[in-house]
Amino acid sequence: MSDAEATAPTLDEMRSFYREMLLQRRFEEAAARVYTQGKIGGFCHLYIGQEAVGTGAIRALRPDDYVVTAYRDHGHALSKGSSSRAVMAELFGRSTGTSQGLGGSMHLFDVDRGLLGGYGIVGGHVPLAAGVAFASKYRGDGRVTLCFMGDGAVNQGVFFEAMQLASLWSLPVVFIVENNLYAMGTPLSMQTPVEDISLKAVPFGMDRDRFEDRDVFEVRRRVGRAVDRAREEGRPTFLEVLTYRYRGHSMSDPARYRTKEEVEERRLRDPLLFLEQRIKDAGAGGDLAAIEESVAAEVEDALEFAENSPPPDPEVATRFVYA
Repeated sequence: MSDAEATAPTLDEMRSFYREMLLQRRFEEAAARVYTQGKIGGFCHLYIGQEAVGTGAIRALRPDDYVVTAYRDHGHALSKGSSSRAVMAELFGRSTGTSQGLGGSMHLFDVDRGLLGGYGIVGGHVPLAAGVAFASKYRGDGRVTLCFMGDGAVNQGVFFEAMQLASLWSLPVVFIVENNLYAMGTPLSMQTPVEDISLKAVPFGMDRDRFEDRDVFEVRRRVGRAVDRAREEGRPTFLEVLTYRYRGHSMSDPARYRTKEEVEERRLRDPLLFLEQRIKDAGAGGDLAAIEESVAAEVEDALEFAENSPPPDPEVATRFVYA
């Protein structure tokens, strides 16, 4: 993935990216609905508003590359190729889910597609991603690890340790901060004295970049540069992508720390609407209804599949623990 990606996307690409982002949006809206009905338990962190980051970034990877992420992971799983059925079933805690119903919303895992979690501890997965990249370097398999995190994770001690080792050992890893401006309910200005989070890469001599997520193809291009650098030169990169979530931190968060005016202003810059307009400008606006219908059918099928899937056998609870 090189700067050749700066060329204008084809109409087929625009349709494909739009469908992927819309699937994540409708999937999350459905998850929110059934969560309030008590069909999903535990914590549930929605990706609504941030779809361009995961979609663009993961499209810059090869299918055999790895993704390690935090607990806002539904969109990443769908972009990495996990089926909407399996992801929804995991949210429902059913045996047909990506983690056999044992992980739930925050712990999606699909090794066949290179998705190595879904982790609930803030920042705790960042050194794991460095470890995965170390394994790739040791084996010489040519794979790149993409590590997503929220802006709150960059203030954890293990984050700095992982950055230090990734740079020192020249690991093929790309760290991506999805900066949605709030760590839970704490605004960026109260978390860190430096607004430009990408500057945290400087002490480690690590390449960095900082950009907004409005254009999903720009996300793919900028992440693609970092992926190329990791694969071809063995150099890690730290990326800050400015984004925004339209819902609270989790389903239990009413987000009263934000004004309605702020949220509505950000909705006008929705990357999904931006791509929708590009498709219309390309003369293919008539395709949008069919894409919407296809996505709605897929989400409805996923809900039905999850509802009708059995829960895990109680015996499974002890199968994956040490004795």
